[in-house]
Amino acid sequence: RRFGGVTHTSKASYTALYMGTKVGIFFGTSTGSTADVADLLYEQFGDDIASEPIEIDTIQGSVAKTFEQYGALVVGTPTWNTGADSERSGTGWDEIYYGEMQDLNLVGKKVAVFGLGDQVSYAENYADASGELYDVFEGLGCQMIGHTSQDGYEHEASKAIKGDKFCGLLCDAVNQEELTEDRVVQWVAQLKEEGILDGSSSATPEVAAAPAPTAADEINAVKELEEQSRILDENIMTHSGLKNDSDSFTPHHNPVTGRTMWTSADGRTCYYTVDAPKVGTKLSP
Repeated sequence: RRFGGVTHTSKASYTALYMGTKVGIFFGTSTGSTADVADLLYEQFGDDIASEPIEIDTIQGSVAKTFEQYGALVVGTPTWNTGADSERSGTGWDEIYYGEMQDLNLVGKKVAVFGLGDQVSYAENYADASGELYDVFEGLGCQMIGHTSQDGYEHEASKAIKGDKFCGLLCDAVNQEELTEDRVVQWVAQLKEEGILDGSSSATPEVAAAPAPTAADEINAVKELEEQSRILDENIMTHSGLKNDSDSFTPHHNPVTGRTMWTSADGRTCYYTVDAPKVGTKLSP
């Protein structure tokens, strides 16, 4: 698969190709815009420093094994579900945030976040999913770097704001595409100044053993899963009659996973199907 002149690695080949490189670049994408920025980051770092961009969908089930190969991570996401409280990326990140990733030991690893959003149409939710991506890695004890100024943007609010800065590099392929390359160049230089090439701390801190879950904890967990299942069923019922209406929902087919993400015209809601779009259905770029 190629975006911007870079061939993205497949699950079968990434281990042999990238073992030993320092900076791993990982991204989720639906339309390709986040992949394009990942390509620019790779080109700016150079192949002697960074891995070719790896789509997060291709390493589900082996995230820990993959991440541990790199001294530092650069991770990116778009934002789609702007009205949701969590899992707002509309990509494979949403499927591992609160599952597979919670078992990772990344304490001390340097991580930098980049993201895309539309700061004009969604001024109150600009690049929200970048904030969640940041929060998940920070919650795992990572050393978060690469914060950037909010100057030059037209947003009103964003969950990607940490303190008075953005949590990382934010790009807008809709309204400020001409600024993306310069922003990438400046950000990579900043990451180098912040020591991303120095790798992680070699010391492994002692982590206290977590208490064994009680019967009440297990019951509450089951109830939470049942509630999430109920909400998912309601969403499917709500949108099931619209999934073939290309004027209401636009399909974005991912050939890697074989899934199709259907997004509403306002970009605030989406749902998934496992069947490929019918022949003749117009896909967004």
